[in-house]
Amino acid sequence: MSGRRFIQVIMPLQLEWEPFYYYDLEEGASPLEEGDRIRVGFAGKDYVAVVSNPDAGTEAAGIGVEKIRPVLQTDIGLPPVSKTETELWRQVAGYYLCTVGEVYKAAYPAGKTAEEEVKARTMERLLKRLEDRESRIERARKPETKERYIAERDAILAEISKSAGERQRSAAPEIELTQPQKDAYSGIKEASKSGKPALLHGVTGSGKTEIYLKLARESMDEGRNVLYLVPEIALSRQLEDRIRKQFPCELQVSHSGESLARRREAASFIRSGSYIVLGTRSAVFLPHRNLGLVIIDEEHDPSYKQDNPAPRYNGRETAIMLAKIHGATVVLGSATPSLESLYNCSVGRYSLVDLTARYYDAEDADVEIIDTIAERRKNGMKGSFSRKLIEHIRECLDRKEQVMILRERRAYSPVVQCEECGDIPRCNHCNVSLSLHLRADGSRKLVCHYCGRVTEFTGTCGKCGGKLSPLGSGTQKIEEEARELFPEARIARLDSDSAMSRKNETGIIRDFANGDTDILIGTRMVTKGFDFSGLTLVAVIQADSILGQQDYRADERSLQMLEQFRGRCGRRGRRGLFVIQTSQPGHPVYQSLEGSLAPDTTLAGFLAERKLFGYPPYSRVVGITVKDYNLSRLEKMADDFKGVLEHSRLGQSASIVGPYKPAVDKVANQYIRAFRILLPKDRSLLLNKETLAKVAECFAKERKYTGHITLDVDPV
Repeated sequence: MSGRRFIQVIMPLQLEWEPFYYYDLEEGASPLEEGDRIRVGFAGKDYVAVVSNPDAGTEAAGIGVEKIRPVLQTDIGLPPVSKTETELWRQVAGYYLCTVGEVYKAAYPAGKTAEEEVKARTMERLLKRLEDRESRIERARKPETKERYIAERDAILAEISKSAGERQRSAAPEIELTQPQKDAYSGIKEASKSGKPALLHGVTGSGKTEIYLKLARESMDEGRNVLYLVPEIALSRQLEDRIRKQFPCELQVSHSGESLARRREAASFIRSGSYIVLGTRSAVFLPHRNLGLVIIDEEHDPSYKQDNPAPRYNGRETAIMLAKIHGATVVLGSATPSLESLYNCSVGRYSLVDLTARYYDAEDADVEIIDTIAERRKNGMKGSFSRKLIEHIRECLDRKEQVMILRERRAYSPVVQCEECGDIPRCNHCNVSLSLHLRADGSRKLVCHYCGRVTEFTGTCGKCGGKLSPLGSGTQKIEEEARELFPEARIARLDSDSAMSRKNETGIIRDFANGDTDILIGTRMVTKGFDFSGLTLVAVIQADSILGQQDYRADERSLQMLEQFRGRCGRRGRRGLFVIQTSQPGHPVYQSLEGSLAPDTTLAGFLAERKLFGYPPYSRVVGITVKDYNLSRLEKMADDFKGVLEHSRLGQSASIVGPYKPAVDKVANQYIRAFRILLPKDRSLLLNKETLAKVAECFAKERKYTGHITLDVDPV
């Protein structure tokens, strides 16, 4: 093997030994650069690998000769990966306790890489055609023949420019800010000078977006690019129209709702052009260059966190890592900031910038809490709607104003139950009840919301033959009841069922924005940062389902969602009304919204509880999930793993909770047990995280239990 050169590569696989795996190059082979993408073979398959060390010497550094493999292809026509990208991958892998290969796979999934290869071949063909037309132009003798070849050449050049993502800079009108917005803008600029992220705590309707766009225009005028993150696809689709007015040529949109071709176009464009990218969390892994500004809108939203597969990263924290690598300004915006971000402001990591004035000087919407138990006692309910809410909706419709209704459960009914024996049909593969869905063709199905399996709904109990009846109301049933109560109203529904395609979702949102829909019923999708000028009444039906989650963040998340929803109405100078139907009218979350408790008092109470029990932001949480198709083996392994954790160095400093059954303890035929590890936020934090990862890895290898244990840093 002497005289041959070795390189190190990153492959899109869960390989812990990426820095030590070598592929050899033939003598005389063209030199490679760090970041080059090449084709290699591994375990009988071909992969596109990234060169991490192009000159690893001529010795295999202890790796057995049998593991050394030759590079299959060096020039595959794909653009290289930048050093800033691989630096981000390593930071994400270190923080979220996964491998660099898993982060690479998330940044460059197989479909995206295949699309890039298709584009590379297309570009190669275009360049050959261009060369051919240039040659024919030179040889042409007849003027008309030469003109035809020139026209063909120009068409090819235009196609090459389009494929390469070349566009002109756009001019846009100046963004005018109100005085409160100017003050907030100045606060963000001061935070940027100090090198701190700025938390823009702006009440709903205060005009945070105008500040973002002014900062973006300033960054791009300085020749630096912009990343604008939002938590949900639906929100990006409404924002897209607003941003495109300011940046018609530079805007690129990137999220899972876009086609692979459009996402490939966005990645290609930002490698060469001046850009602003609007996207969800995955947009942090685009091949960014020269970032000057990173905006994280609705920073509190749990949708920024990826649960599966690895890397189980938080888009907010990853975007801050990315901004630091590029030396970019960071702005986190929210009307209801997360407790973690407020804590970071209190200890000096972030700068807090307040924006308390609404853009149109509108007042906060009034809050009315309706006790559904009391209403039922006096016959004050019609199905899911209280008579009080019905009256409010009718008054609103009479004024030609709009209504939005939140029900935090999709489907027709979350549960069905036998009237005779009381049995509730459950998924055969998951330990969850089946939900009743109505299809567009009128058929009724029972659907598992975890594994997605669908069965016919016969209406007959499979155990005793009794009648199955729906229990509770999902968005479909609320829509049905609303159509019966308000037959003259134009009603639409926005949930993950109705918004399965980009066309449907965009159409529903635009119809409501244009005033072509009177009542919009939806899940939490409707609570995000939408701006609807005609909306004056928002209502929550069965609000207690929002509070009843088994999580130490439940009250915080509920308050954030409800406060965000409240902010959707009463804009453009109109006073709005927020109606909450609940069976717990005295709950502190509702009292805070109503004004009986000051918001600062509520947040201080949440923080005090977190500190008392040692929860974030006063500690770091790592969730551990153990899954197995065999229940007895799972329980034994989980108990053994706890013993190993307690006897490791980790057991001396961390709080280990578990193993316990999660709320859903079986999904897709796999049984589940969970742990929660609370790590103190001190100098030993990094070492404790590394220890936890090593203990889990060693346990899995020794017990031949690889693939059953997953670690989730900062779970939501």
